Amino acid sequence: MTVANPFVLDDYLPPRPTLGRQLRRWLGHRGFALGAVLLVVIVFAALAAPWLAPHDPYAQDVMQRMKPPVWMAKGTWAHPLGTDKLGRDYLSRLLYGARISLFIGLAAALISGAIGTLLGVLAGYYGGKVDALVSYLVTTRLALPVVMVALAAASLVGGSLQVVVILLGCLLWDRFAVVVRAAVQQIRDAEYVAAAQALGCSPWRVIVGEILPNVLGALIVVITLEMAHAILLEATLSFLGVGVQPPLPSWGLMIAEGKPYMFFSSWVIAIPGIALMLLVLAINLVGDGIRDLAAPSGRN
Repeated sequence: MTVANPFVLDDYLPPRPTLGRQLRRWLGHRGFALGAVLLVVIVFAALAAPWLAPHDPYAQDVMQRMKPPVWMAKGTWAHPLGTDKLGRDYLSRLLYGARISLFIGLAAALISGAIGTLLGVLAGYYGGKVDALVSYLVTTRLALPVVMVALAAASLVGGSLQVVVILLGCLLWDRFAVVVRAAVQQIRDAEYVAAAQALGCSPWRVIVGEILPNVLGALIVVITLEMAHAILLEATLSFLGVGVQPPLPSWGLMIAEGKPYMFFSSWVIAIPGIALMLLVLAINLVGDGIRDLAAPSGRN
């Protein structure tokens, strides 16, 4: 008869949660579940825009200009969300505008994440003068208002999709640097980091193999926050005329183009405004849910 060894710790480790249990735990978080559903719907609508859009988003028909949505008087199913001042189908432009918002938010978050993560890792791991230099750069960046700097730079260079992505990517890295620096400072003296150093691993091998995987959870949360921030900033720049340029169907640009008609046809501003609100809300709910569920207190 085999007798269990009381000194073998494997017999006393709690069982790992199954995939079904993990899925139920994540979907049990109401905020995360709601945000995930909204985000999946918006991403699907953006990806399937060529098949879901009833009309060409760039096609103009002045005879059909300012048609109201289908739920209003004189609205028709030919244009379920109505048309704009040039007779372009609003639903089609809304679907293609989701692509632009998601692309700008994700691209800007990835660029700023790469910059901020690099600076945060260097400051947290090496400390000393490197930390002081990075802290100075973060302080300098925080002293500059993002909207004003982006507005001035876009006015000088000229607004376009590429310019907006680069500008936002270069202006939103400070939160990444602060969060990663604090996380790296907490784990740089951990036993597994010391073991890797004792084995002769180079600093970059230690950073890539031991430190970065342990700050990935915090990075994902910051990426969601900065993605929502970038989407709002893009809408602001486009509304002011220095962001995405016509005829691209940016939601901020759609709001700007409908501004002269807001008192008589309020839906031209309400529809893209609600879509923008739902997208930002979905991303924030997902980010908050990841933060809550990834924290030690949220693990079961």
